[in-house]
Amino acid sequence: MAKDIILKGKVHKYGSNVNTDEIIPARYLNTTEPSILSKYCMEDIDKEFVKRVKKGDVIVAENNFGCGSSREHAPIAIKAAGISAVIANSFARIFFRNSINIGLPILESPQAVKAIKNGDEVEINLNQGTIKNLTQKKEYKSQPFPEFMQKIIKAGGLLRYIKK
Repeated sequence: MAKDIILKGKVHKYGSNVNTDEIIPARYLNTTEPSILSKYCMEDIDKEFVKRVKKGDVIVAENNFGCGSSREHAPIAIKAAGISAVIANSFARIFFRNSINIGLPILESPQAVKAIKNGDEVEINLNQGTIKNLTQKKEYKSQPFPEFMQKIIKAGGLLRYIKK
């Protein structure tokens, strides 16, 4: 059994259908360098995001997060900006796969999305599939991450996991 992966941070909350072009606008896709992409993350829907986000923070969104193009730049930009996980009611299928491949945990939990407010502090246990809202002192469930996915996340992504 893998050691628990605990993530903790402040919530940045968004609505439904946040697409990959809003996460990282296409005009910045002339690079895959994470440090450059992070400077423009969420720019078209939240100009203050990169100024507010701190390492370990969490994005919470409603439905179909990551829809749009299949570019892996979107989860790379989110992770490089400092986000430790994304919680949503649902994710676009390719965004889900790209996120795991680059080592960005994403969780589905309609219960958590409904209750968590922008600015709340949350703690996520990927092994147990629990999301604790430390601000509201409530706990929500998600699917626990299977052990092989935890290994990919711990390694920092699929390529780093394969190289090990």
